[in-house]
Amino acid sequence: MCTNVQKETSPMNMAKSKTVFVCNECGNESSKWLGKCPACNSWNSFFEQKVVESKNSSLKQKDLKSNIPQKLNSYEAKETIRTSTGFDELDNVLGGGLVRGSLVLLRRRTRYW
Repeated sequence: MCTNVQKETSPMNMAKSKTVFVCNECGNESSKWLGKCPACNSWNSFFEQKVVESKNSSLKQKDLKSNIPQKLNSYEAKETIRTSTGFDELDNVLGGGLVRGSLVLLRRRTRYW
């Protein structure tokens, strides 16, 4: 006698998941699939992505205190170490070079002839 036993999961323990559609060209998000992206006007560029929202948030109360808004005139800019790319024009656009741990997205401008 063989029986299939399925493990029951309580709704209290399950994470909520929802589906969003993201444009492959510009990253615009929509709750439904669109044929044409309203942000960048590209056709058929949306793909489905599941977003899982956990009931147990990773943010703690102490982390929320550090996110208190500050007045702009009270903020002190810190000098960061930048690494030169070797291209003067690119270094100028990046404010002096690349910052360690940062991400820079470079994209070629599409030309229509």
